Amino acid sequence: MAENAEGDLNSNLLHTHYYTGDPQLDTAIGQWLRWDKNPKTKEQIENLLRNGMNKELRDRLCCRMTFGTAGLRSAMGAGFCYINDLTVIQSTQGMYKYLERCFSDFKQRGFVVGYDTRGQVTSSCSSQRLAKLTAAVLLAKDVPVYLFSRYVPTPFVPYAVQELKAVAGVMITASHNRKEDNGYKVYWETGAQITSPHDKEILKCIEECVEPWNGSWNDNLVDTSPLKRDPLQDICKRYMEDLKKICFHREINSKTTLKFVHTSFHGVGHDYVQLAFQVFGFKPPIPVPEQKDPDPDFSTVKCPNPEEGESVLELSLRLAEKENAQIVLATDPDADRLAVAEIEENGHWKVFTGNELAALFGWWMFDCWKKNKSRNADVKNVYMLATTVSSKILKAIALKEGFHFEETLPGFKWIGSRIKDLLENGKEVLFAFEESIGFLCGTSVLDKDGVSAAVVVAEMASYLETKNITLRQQLINVYEEYGYHISKTSYFLCYDPPTIKRIFERLRNFDAPKEYPKFCGAFTILHIRDITTGYDSSQPNKKSVLPVSKNSQMITFTFQNGCVATLRTSGTEPKIKYYAEMCASPDRSNTTLLEEELKKLIETLIENFLEPNKNGLIWRSA
Repeated sequence: MAENAEGDLNSNLLHTHYYTGDPQLDTAIGQWLRWDKNPKTKEQIENLLRNGMNKELRDRLCCRMTFGTAGLRSAMGAGFCYINDLTVIQSTQGMYKYLERCFSDFKQRGFVVGYDTRGQVTSSCSSQRLAKLTAAVLLAKDVPVYLFSRYVPTPFVPYAVQELKAVAGVMITASHNRKEDNGYKVYWETGAQITSPHDKEILKCIEECVEPWNGSWNDNLVDTSPLKRDPLQDICKRYMEDLKKICFHREINSKTTLKFVHTSFHGVGHDYVQLAFQVFGFKPPIPVPEQKDPDPDFSTVKCPNPEEGESVLELSLRLAEKENAQIVLATDPDADRLAVAEIEENGHWKVFTGNELAALFGWWMFDCWKKNKSRNADVKNVYMLATTVSSKILKAIALKEGFHFEETLPGFKWIGSRIKDLLENGKEVLFAFEESIGFLCGTSVLDKDGVSAAVVVAEMASYLETKNITLRQQLINVYEEYGYHISKTSYFLCYDPPTIKRIFERLRNFDAPKEYPKFCGAFTILHIRDITTGYDSSQPNKKSVLPVSKNSQMITFTFQNGCVATLRTSGTEPKIKYYAEMCASPDRSNTTLLEEELKKLIETLIENFLEPNKNGLIWRSA
């Protein structure tokens, strides 16, 4: 089409409000075409309109993103429910409006913005550009902005919010999601991710500020405004200094003969993990050359999630074999999670699950506390935390050692805000985790942190090596002492929300209306807790102690045989996840029997409660 004809079409589109005959959709199309100044995403909507793709236009333009377990997260591309220049501007305008209401000193204290290395050429959308637009919206309103001058690990944003006493912060990241996605993760002044009611209130404010303000698109402000500061050097220095608080064996680290391989999964981790190793007195870990530098296409892995295990750790395991390295450390693309593998005597690799690593971290952090505590330190003042779908191993350690263990709802935002409460009440928190390889050692950051976790694992392994013990052997020691906790976590994909709702509603009305199941096949159910409705049969008043979470589905079954299983929907992906754990007392150490019983229970649970064949669920590909 000739250029001027194209121009005519555009001007016609802009001035015609009758695009499809659907008033709601027509309004949304008109708004998009007026407000979006990114030529690539604007063109995506124009092409859909030109080709009469009304259903897709409706899907893209007639709904908005909501806050899940990790903030706003969606695919990059055009539309009000996608991540793009316009929706990030709208979200930041809503943030501004809400923060202005909450903090009279907003314009003195400022706001932190960080970003990872994601990007999508077809939408000319990258984390860095979205971070600049986030900063521009606030700078145009005379808010001081601490914008990192290069990509950083996600934990650097909550850390900076606390250190710089900012009112809030945003990290542009979709963590370990597929390459098409991006996200907008919000931290409150506490340094913890936002929870209710802030998320709901911010969404309301976003709804009230959908039209871009004058100056919101002016990303030049990032280079010209005196209110923009770069916190990179300062925060990196302070962070590395704070790491020393959880380093207990620098001497051993500097002499260790162990070799470590680190992969940063094409993301932000490389430089920061190298620095952390230096702080702990180690020689640098060996980087995986193909995965060391940022690559938004994550071109050497089928998915950028180190949690997927051996299949995605291929390159690092082969490099470790070549270099004679005993341990592989993998940080996910935004370096807030950590996977660990160790070579065994038979040459096979043991890839630890999140729950197994937590057993090791829990033992280690408590052991270090015990050996380094001051004379008047009281074990009753010590806490460890985990999300409710994670292993109960910390509970077992706490019961035997005399410290406190607490559970939270899934998502590190709940852990972060609970830690903040505990610290304010003079408590000491040593460790917190979620089973999806999210760990927090110490409390310098109130979010999961793969950088500090990586270097703590390295120190633990080096210490154990002086006693001729591997991580695997120490894990068995922990289980022998506190009881075996054998767990399995997996998921089904389901792209049809009504099906998911039907599955969970059936469980709430199983044998009769408003009656939960009493058995699962041959297995007797002792207690049921439903976080969606707030029901808990184990409580005298039948009400759940954990807060109700109406927006997501989550039911936990406690069985007579000591097994605990949870079914829940994912806050960030189209998945039904299941978590099952056999919590045995220390006198039951026949792991073959325990594993067999857990396997049987999971098969029964899937067959009876999820009915994958009937519901068309897609099994996780191994």
